[in-house]
Amino acid sequence: MPIDPVLAIVGDRAPQDVVEQTRAALGLDRSLPVQFALYLGRLLQGDLGRSVMTSHSVVDDIARFFPATLELATVAIVIATLAGVPLGVLAAVRQGTRTDHAIRVLCLAGHSVPIFVLALLTLLIFYATLGIAPGPGRQDVVFEDTVPAITNLLTVDALLAGDWDAFRDAVAHLLQPAGVLAWFSMAYIARMTRAFMLDALSGEYIVTAHAKGLSAMRVIWRHAFGNIAVRLVTVLALTYAGLLEGAVVTETVFSWPGLGQYLTVSLLNADMNAVLGATLVVGITYLVFNLVADLLYRLMDPRVR
Repeated sequence: MPIDPVLAIVGDRAPQDVVEQTRAALGLDRSLPVQFALYLGRLLQGDLGRSVMTSHSVVDDIARFFPATLELATVAIVIATLAGVPLGVLAAVRQGTRTDHAIRVLCLAGHSVPIFVLALLTLLIFYATLGIAPGPGRQDVVFEDTVPAITNLLTVDALLAGDWDAFRDAVAHLLQPAGVLAWFSMAYIARMTRAFMLDALSGEYIVTAHAKGLSAMRVIWRHAFGNIAVRLVTVLALTYAGLLEGAVVTETVFSWPGLGQYLTVSLLNADMNAVLGATLVVGITYLVFNLVADLLYRLMDPRVR
């Protein structure tokens, strides 16, 4: 922690007796094993404590901030999948050609350019220079608090309310950060798809399929791609989980009020309960998506059953 969490609450000019009383009230005067046991006891009851920064329950804060990250990550993974998978397949089929080299360069750029640089360039070009995109944030000021919060997914709530102006504004604000995350994720998805497809296309069953006179499209998408789909599920699931952990840098640059920004601000303010709560959400997210990937294996590959 950058500062003492007790001083973050009472201030660095508080009398020593107030500091000690606050430390005792928070249980920070006890040994670390005791503190940990007390925290686990509250955790089992669904109590993550209160945030010093917002004065709200950490559970309520996460319920308020996480939907923004969920919305951003979902749009990003959809774009990345729709672009990355076909590009990876195309690169494998055209191995060694200019098309393959161009796709590999595109993926290399997506992985090599720091995401904060890409985010800043996006704002500089489309917002500051061309003026065709909105600025940072999740919505314009004129639309704040105009859409009833039902799911806390702004685009969904705007649709449910029938407010098309608010919906278009939410989508416009969503496209830039989602596009940045999508390019970064697309690069990884395309590279893994290409590697999987190259392995599949070298199999003897592909030679047999061609010998039977099947069309190239059927061989590629039915036989080769069908064989790598199970492995690709893991890539997509873990990529989505990585986006859901908060996309800290992207949310910070675009002032996106999601879990990543909440975690960053909490860390800088020595808000221990908020940091631990957000970290727990990240860990649980990875566990859940690993479990989902395992369950999908059973549905997609009878051999696993």
